[in-house]
Amino acid sequence: MPAGLQLQQALRDATGDNPLIQVQSSHDLQAAYASRMSLLIEVMYGLLGMAVVIAVLGVVNTLTMSVFERRREIGLLRAVGLDRRGIRRMLRLESVAIGTFGAVLGITMGVLMAWVVVRMSKDEVSDLTTVVPYGRLAAYVLGAGAVSLLAALWPARQATRPSILDGIATD
Repeated sequence: MPAGLQLQQALRDATGDNPLIQVQSSHDLQAAYASRMSLLIEVMYGLLGMAVVIAVLGVVNTLTMSVFERRREIGLLRAVGLDRRGIRRMLRLESVAIGTFGAVLGITMGVLMAWVVVRMSKDEVSDLTTVVPYGRLAAYVLGAGAVSLLAALWPARQATRPSILDGIATD
């Protein structure tokens, strides 16, 4: 039996069957932390999926309310020469800007929180490091922009439905 295992067995024998005391090697501790972090990452991906669904609904709702509240502004823009395609483009760009900004802000906060957790756990696990997957995060930002663009299609279409006179006459 290797010396490390003999030492662990001697410590287990000395502490008895006390459930509060656990004898682990550095490798065992790292494996336990890795399994906890793996579970935490899976939970975070689930939360990310729910956040995307909620964000899409929020963007659609916000843009729909914005179109309703800005009916006169949209009518005036059309009266001074902006065509329906320009109105749709304007609303889609607003949506992409909102979605991309939200994604960048969320990713920044997530990376900051991960860094704090790693710094707090550094005393317990010496080899723990923060790895930031820049490529994956960039893909998330691009995905957020694309989803925001898709979420804006219906409100942008609804914005161009009323005639110019109906838009200007709105109170």
